[in-house]
Amino acid sequence: MSSKIARTIRDLRSSGYRVRTVKEEMRRNLIAKIQAGEELCPGIIGFEDTVIPHLENAILSGQDVIFLGERGQAKSRLIRALVSLLDDEVPAIAGCEINDNPFDPICRRCRDWLAEEGEEVEIAWLGRDDRYGEKLATPDITIADLIGEVDPIKVAEGRYLSDELTIHYGLVPRHNRGIFCINELPDLAERIQVGLLNIMEERDVQIRGYRIRLPLDVFVVVSANPEDYTNRGRIITPLKDRYGAQIRTHYPRNAEYEIAIMEQERTAFEGDEHPVNVPPYMKEVVAEITRLARRSPDINQRSGVSVRASIADYESLLANAFRRAIRLNEKEVVPRISDLPYVIPSISGKLEFETVEEGREEQIIEKFIQSAVAAVFNRYFSLSELEPVVARFKEGFAVEVADSLPSAEYMHIAKKVDGLTGAVEKLGGGGQPGLTAAAVEFVLEGLHLNKRLNKDKVAGRVQYRG
Repeated sequence: MSSKIARTIRDLRSSGYRVRTVKEEMRRNLIAKIQAGEELCPGIIGFEDTVIPHLENAILSGQDVIFLGERGQAKSRLIRALVSLLDDEVPAIAGCEINDNPFDPICRRCRDWLAEEGEEVEIAWLGRDDRYGEKLATPDITIADLIGEVDPIKVAEGRYLSDELTIHYGLVPRHNRGIFCINELPDLAERIQVGLLNIMEERDVQIRGYRIRLPLDVFVVVSANPEDYTNRGRIITPLKDRYGAQIRTHYPRNAEYEIAIMEQERTAFEGDEHPVNVPPYMKEVVAEITRLARRSPDINQRSGVSVRASIADYESLLANAFRRAIRLNEKEVVPRISDLPYVIPSISGKLEFETVEEGREEQIIEKFIQSAVAAVFNRYFSLSELEPVVARFKEGFAVEVADSLPSAEYMHIAKKVDGLTGAVEKLGGGGQPGLTAAAVEFVLEGLHLNKRLNKDKVAGRVQYRG
């Protein structure tokens, strides 16, 4: 008989099915993934040579894991990816609150049922998603939430307090034979952490003075922010000691990874009739803004600057370009330099500023934007190759641009300035109005930031002059 069609313990035993512990199961499935060349955490970018090897080693050695990292470093996504290492289905005694092993039940209800009906006891098959749970640690969490509590309704029905059947199990026991995650563990009160200590090592707990032995089979994985880990909160030493691996996550190590995450995670809407065409240098500018913020003394680096800042900035940049395309009845959505001020509301809420004068926050962000544009521009051009453009402006030529200016207008601007058409073509904008508009603004702003052109803001427009 196939184990998957077994409906009783007798059927399951006859099929030759072997129940493995969670860590054995995860280890075996990880080995199969590695042999097949499959990714452990598909969709997580930039951890292939840093975080993932440590995680694989922890699973292969059967260690529980603490993920330590600032906000927006994919800690929760890493943890949820571990669900893929669970079997598609595993058997448990039907109706059991803590997913008892059919061959070795630990709860009183299942032991009594097995004593009465023997191996005719029914089993149920649990999917991998049913075996994963997580809880955000908050100061108000109680032992009852995580471990369990005496159920007053069961007591009112006539059971004694000392009867194990009066217990209502908490989240950790309910994920027996699965994975349970606690996010932001340092926020958990120390007395609650002691309860976890017993679950992980001693395998017994006391609920309202009634001691119950719970040899749970659960993979407990937690996350923590280093700032909370060392300052506002802490993990008690005996609990930290029981975790085999402390794995440090990090932000993308280069702009390519940051851009790939932006593209992957941005909100995309189906059915839009306007194709989106983002010049590579505009993506680089958005990524560079975040990377500058991560190095700035004006930003609290202990709190970190999340990758969500890059994603939100990118979405806002595209949104303003889309709004322009709708109003001007243009077919293609192409973001420009003049769209960058619209990222300020997006990034403002994602930065924790150090002590600065009130009202300076926006100035600091504007400085990030300017520095990002200058850095990217200087990677694409040397000033010497744009001398003909500068010379044309020195002759008295001036030009006005704006985020509301139709893309076709930039085609005329490019033709009027010696050398500008060649620069536009180098940026991939030749002959296409939207890409030409983006390239023209990028070149003019880059020259201004390198002090080769003057710039004035007039009535919502920007004028560049010699």
